[in-house]
Amino acid sequence: MRPTSKALANREPRTANRGRGRDGRRVQSPGFRVSGSDASAKKITTLVARLLDWFARHARDLPWRRTRDPYAIWVSEIMLQQTQVKTVVPYWERWMRELPTLRALAQATPATVHKLWEGLGYYVRVRNLHRAAQEILARSGGQFPQNYDEVLALPGIGRYTAGAICSIAFNQPTPVLDGNVVRVLARLFGIAGDPRARRINARLWHLAELFVARAAQLEARIPRPVPRSGALHHSGACSRLNQSLMELGAVVCTPRKPRCGACPLAGRCVALRTGRVEEFPAPKPRRAALTRRYAAFIVERDGRFLVRQRPAGVVNAHLWEFPNAEAEKGGNDLAALAERTLGTKPTRLREWCSIRHSITQYRIKLDVFAALVEKNPRQWSASSRWKTLAETERLAFTSAHGKIRQRLRAQAGAARMRSRRRGLAPILGA
Repeated sequence: MRPTSKALANREPRTANRGRGRDGRRVQSPGFRVSGSDASAKKITTLVARLLDWFARHARDLPWRRTRDPYAIWVSEIMLQQTQVKTVVPYWERWMRELPTLRALAQATPATVHKLWEGLGYYVRVRNLHRAAQEILARSGGQFPQNYDEVLALPGIGRYTAGAICSIAFNQPTPVLDGNVVRVLARLFGIAGDPRARRINARLWHLAELFVARAAQLEARIPRPVPRSGALHHSGACSRLNQSLMELGAVVCTPRKPRCGACPLAGRCVALRTGRVEEFPAPKPRRAALTRRYAAFIVERDGRFLVRQRPAGVVNAHLWEFPNAEAEKGGNDLAALAERTLGTKPTRLREWCSIRHSITQYRIKLDVFAALVEKNPRQWSASSRWKTLAETERLAFTSAHGKIRQRLRAQAGAARMRSRRRGLAPILGA
């Protein structure tokens, strides 16, 4: 006897994730039961069919959608964490030119992978990517694992990323739940409350499981639509379903001013029907912004600049920067700060520029000074080096200090245009 629609909706999908995380704890489907009226088998089937059809006609032609290579998809998923698609595309294309295979990544130097990642931020992502590639190479000769548990156990891969790789690359019915999918499901089913709360998060994961499990069941029953481009031609239903949920949240069901008129699920959306679209999901509480001020010092000798590599275990580890220090609140003795930072007292300090940037909740102001010193500064650290501007281009700099380097490069270009001599004066001004 076939199970009823309500039974189908309430039972745990066979595809539930039961892998182990990096901490060794087992990751299981929380088993949240949604009522038959909210998530009946018929409703899920209708939604899945509409999503698959919509995605075939409206999916963006992104470069990582033209391949089923799990390595290429893995790289794209890691890059897309906390980064917009338009920013990722050129980075991904350059990465795949330079490191086209998992073996190439595993055998690359840390300096190479950091340079390719320069500007994307959250550098722990690329260090985990590199370490995971080395683990795969050592374990299986570079063959990317297809088993969900093995993918989940890799450095830097959590439940969402493992599900995305296994579904997109291998067409496995593994669910995904990123910010875009959370927003789509919360609005579609009218799920109020903080999506990070345990019970609500469990419900969202269960819904994601139901969707992809139903796509797997309908694989042979729903004709595969002809895609708008060749990018999705070889994608199975599970792959397309998960990507459709993410795509819908990214381009239609947006956080602000969603395009409900273009949504294929509008007729089934609880939030739209009740006029509360922008109330779902509940907004994330904002942490108060914290202001921090730093001073950086540009020191030049014979066409070379003093730079250093940040040590392991700190923010932006292994990246490069100019000499700098955090200014104490209320501290106004710039000369003393420069002397402590450089190990010698500058004979002249001149304000050169200010740079503002943000890291998580921190709002940082970086005041940059041209420092003229008579004595050679002591080696600021064991990792300090004297580099020409051309040589610094081969190093991965932190975001803020990369802006300093960019301004130096612009100043140097202007100086050459004026046919002036090289050195501190033509770059930083007399």
